[in-house]
Amino acid sequence: MLYELRIYYIHPGKMQEIQARFQNRTLQIFANHGLKVTEFWEDANEENNRLYYVMEHSDMETRNQSFEKFHNDPEWLELKRVTELNGPLFEKIDIVFLKTVAFFKK
Repeated sequence: MLYELRIYYIHPGKMQEIQARFQNRTLQIFANHGLKVTEFWEDANEENNRLYYVMEHSDMETRNQSFEKFHNDPEWLELKRVTELNGPLFEKIDIVFLKTVAFFKK
């Protein structure tokens, strides 16, 4: 199993907008393309203006194929266009790929 930690650096004043976009549509569009979000957080220090989530993938090839379909989905492209009419919601995204260690069991 491959895990992907995504860290969004949100522009000031845009946290509620990006959370609404995820809640109302993006998570469903992800699911439509086999993208599974397992955890979702916002920074405990609100001044940091960061949003974090973890995705679970069977392998990198499947992940890449799913994201390619997502990024070309007309529903996503229109949602992104409409929700960013007043500018982008985030500055950048950091992505970290992770795998479990054999000695730790939940």
